[in-house]
Amino acid sequence: MRRFAGSCRFVFNKALALQTANHETGNKFISYVEMANLLPAWKSEFEWLKESPSQALQHSLKNLDRAFINFFEKRTEYPRFKKRGLGDSFRFPQGFKLDQANDRIFLPKLGWVRYRNSREVLGTVRNVTVSASNGKWFISIQTVREIEQPVAQGAAVGIDMGIVRFATLSDGTVYPPLNIFKRYAADLRKAQQTMSRKKKFSNNWKKAKAQVQRIHVRIANARRDYLHKASTTISKNHAMVVVEDLQVSNMSRSAAGTVEQPGRNVRAKAGLNRSILDQGWAEFRRQLEYKMLWVGGLFLAVPPQNTSRTCPHCGHVSGENRKTQAEFACVECGFAENADLVGAINVLRAGHARLACEVNGDVSRQQQEPSERAA
Repeated sequence: MRRFAGSCRFVFNKALALQTANHETGNKFISYVEMANLLPAWKSEFEWLKESPSQALQHSLKNLDRAFINFFEKRTEYPRFKKRGLGDSFRFPQGFKLDQANDRIFLPKLGWVRYRNSREVLGTVRNVTVSASNGKWFISIQTVREIEQPVAQGAAVGIDMGIVRFATLSDGTVYPPLNIFKRYAADLRKAQQTMSRKKKFSNNWKKAKAQVQRIHVRIANARRDYLHKASTTISKNHAMVVVEDLQVSNMSRSAAGTVEQPGRNVRAKAGLNRSILDQGWAEFRRQLEYKMLWVGGLFLAVPPQNTSRTCPHCGHVSGENRKTQAEFACVECGFAENADLVGAINVLRAGHARLACEVNGDVSRQQQEPSERAA
């Protein structure tokens, strides 16, 4: 499997180098069909490519072709060369056989392989992807099936994201922060120090590096598990979810500055950045967005401006309303409540306002259409 993944990586990088050289000479983009026609010549030049499944090599070219299409349509950056050990994988679009009763699958040039089944495979299997992560191999089975149109259950809810409280819902529900990186920070620091004392690329250095990777994987898995459980619970119990449109990359930007203009409170800002990134706000929003579509609900993102400084009782906006991190006290009407709960309520109100504007805009356009057709 390592050889198959390495062959796919080699074909991807060779095709990318060819596309880049072709572009630098002013020629047109080479299509997937033309690139796939070069595979037999590459197999003759590099005999070891014949040991890998042809369809897996062809699919690596399809991945490159899709990456260039996304680049041309300005959805992603220019494709990059793949590195060994990062995202090693290969895909079988056909030729496999699935035996769920015995937890095994037949893969071309590999034979029957046993696997640990995480869930029942429903529908018609379209393709199978084998990938490596931290020394372990995983298989992902993609299927297609017909499902009934889902109907969302529950009411609307606004969510305020934070560090002291990971997520505060407008109905009063609170999700505490996991802070998994902080929990493993000491172990990670010790493992990194051990690796730094080893001779680079030696066997002991590779063992120490593997230990660092295991800790990172453990942190990522725990965070992902927590986010999935929280987002699944919220999406299943609410018909509409409104979140703040937070720019996490800007919020976690370094405050070090430059030599000419050094930043202030760099240590404190660095700690805040670690705490922000440890929460996984962007991933949580991504999961909520597609899970709300799964259940037939509505997902909205609203601007975060003044959500924590606006009084939900009288509507007064002032920075004095929130003098501390946890408490909100309106200087106009005296309304007092937890600051995160106030933020969640204001987020929900902003979502209702946006939804009303979109509906009114559709009604206005429908009213204008008859006159436009008559004109």
